[in-house]
Amino acid sequence: MDPAIRSRIDAVIGEGCEIFDQFDETVRVKAFHPFVPADYALVLDTLLAIQNSGRLPRSQGRPSFLELGSATGVITIVADLLGFDAFGIELDGSLVATARKLAERHESRARFAAGSFLPAGYRWKPESGDARMGTIGSGPSAYMELGRALDDFDVVYAYPWDGEAPIMLDLMRRYGNPNAQLLLMDTVAGPRIVRNGRTLVA
Repeated sequence: MDPAIRSRIDAVIGEGCEIFDQFDETVRVKAFHPFVPADYALVLDTLLAIQNSGRLPRSQGRPSFLELGSATGVITIVADLLGFDAFGIELDGSLVATARKLAERHESRARFAAGSFLPAGYRWKPESGDARMGTIGSGPSAYMELGRALDDFDVVYAYPWDGEAPIMLDLMRRYGNPNAQLLLMDTVAGPRIVRNGRTLVA
């Protein structure tokens, strides 16, 4: 990686960790909030592996990236600095504001929309019949604000809570581009890349 880009990414990650520490002390100490940061270094390594895999489109322009639940925007901004056309969706409007300010401070073109990453009309209908959505929450779909649909993205990233990964897989199956890569982080198993329902090696 270009040393200048690496330096900028390290700065974003460093500030992102500081922001979460403050968030943890001022927000999460008072009440549950689903935002927990992923292992930023591990996500960075996985995005680099995706870039080097030869599985991204070779069309003109930058490959597109979407983060489902972008929180403070660190991963979306890192994706932008790596060369993706990067977008994030976040339900918590205060976190969207934080992400936009972080992007501005680090001269990133990453864009963020406030709302749900669930397409309008989406209903989770698992075979088990248990349609609870866990920590995902509800709100107006953010795709209108983005000006893009889920199937417009080449790489989609999510860090789901335990039991929520099947919802992400269902979203991609029903609304995503079949050639897109879904990058799922797991606190125990680490990263998993899925394309068209099939798990790929990062």
